[in-house]
Amino acid sequence: MPLQQTPLAKWHKNNNAKMMEFGGWEMPLQYEGILKEHKHCRDAVCIFDISHMGEFIVSGPKAKEELSLILTHDFSKLVPGKCKYGFMLNERGGVIDDLIVYELEPEKFMIVVNAARMQIDFNWLKQHLKSSQIENKSFEIAKIDVQGPNSIQVIEQTFKQNFHSLTYFSFLKFQFQDVPILLSRTGYTGELGYEIYLPWDKAEQIWTLLLTNPLVKPAGLGARDTLRLEVGLPLYGQELDENHTPVEAGYGFLITSSANFIGKEHLNNIKEKLIPLNIHDRRSPRHNDKVFLEDRIVGRITSGSFAPSLNHSIALAYVDKHRAEHNEFTINQGKRALTGVKTTLPFYKKGTARIKLT
Repeated sequence: MPLQQTPLAKWHKNNNAKMMEFGGWEMPLQYEGILKEHKHCRDAVCIFDISHMGEFIVSGPKAKEELSLILTHDFSKLVPGKCKYGFMLNERGGVIDDLIVYELEPEKFMIVVNAARMQIDFNWLKQHLKSSQIENKSFEIAKIDVQGPNSIQVIEQTFKQNFHSLTYFSFLKFQFQDVPILLSRTGYTGELGYEIYLPWDKAEQIWTLLLTNPLVKPAGLGARDTLRLEVGLPLYGQELDENHTPVEAGYGFLITSSANFIGKEHLNNIKEKLIPLNIHDRRSPRHNDKVFLEDRIVGRITSGSFAPSLNHSIALAYVDKHRAEHNEFTINQGKRALTGVKTTLPFYKKGTARIKLT
C-alpha cells in the first residue's frame, strides 16, 4: 500500500530531506542532521511538518456532553479559545490514543489525533457519539509546528501581529493574506512553541514564508523525537498503548474529569509503571530492550536515545510495579549491557545543557 504524503512532501525531497515511513506516511527524518536540528530548536527556531496528524470536527448541541463520556478531558474547564490534552480509553482503561481537543465554538470542537490511529479513532468516536456529527478533515487541514526560544519573534514577524497575550494551551483564529489560520500555543519539544493549522493547499506558502526568517531552519521527525524524549513527553505506540492506562504511564494527574468516561473504573489497575532512566553512556537502549533487576526480567524499554542536550543517553521503560521503586537497572543489549539509573522527569531543563554541539 503506498504511503500517504503531506502537502510538503515534494518540498522536503527537493531540499534533500532523508525520508522515512511513519504511521503510514512518508515523512522527513532529517535535513542537515538530527543533532544540528535538535540544537537549532533548543537555541533558535525549527519548523516541523506535522500535517500527517489527523483532525476531526465534532459538532452539535450535545457535543460537549457526549465527548465528556468518551474522552478523559475535563470539559467543564474548556471554553472557546482553549484546548486540552488528554486520552481516549478502551473499556479496560488502555489508551486508544492521546489527543488534543480544541473548543472552536460552544457546540463545535476540533480533535487532533495521531496519524497511525486516525481511522481507529474516527470509528471509535463515531460509534460512541449519539447525536453529534463528526467529520474527518485530516486531508483538508495541514499543520506546521514552530518551536524554539525565538518562536514568538518569528511568529510575530511572519504574521505581523502581537501574540504575547496568547497563553499556554490557548489558540486564536485569524486571516493572513488569503490564508485562514488557527494558531495554537502548544508544542512537543519542551520549548516555547506554536502550532499552525491551515488549509492543505496553503501549507507550502506559509512554510516557505517562515523559512525566509534567518532564525528558522526545517527539522525532521528525528530531532522531534530526541527533543520530546529529553522532556519526557510520550509517543503513542511506545509509552502509550491499549495495554497500559494513563496512570501507569504517569499521567494520572491530568485526569480531573468528574464524568463517567469509558474506561474510568479501570484507571487504577496498575501492573507496570513507566520510569525514566539515565544511562551515562553514549550508547542508547532500543525500543523493547529487556530491563533486568539482578538476573530477573522486570520490564522493557519503550523509548531510548542519546540526549544531545545532556551528552549521555536516556530512556523510558515500563517496569513491574513491585520493582519500579528500585534505583538501578540493567538493560540487555545482547552481549553488552547498559546501566540505567532511575531519575525524575524531565530529563532536560533549561540551563542544564552540558555541551555545545557543532
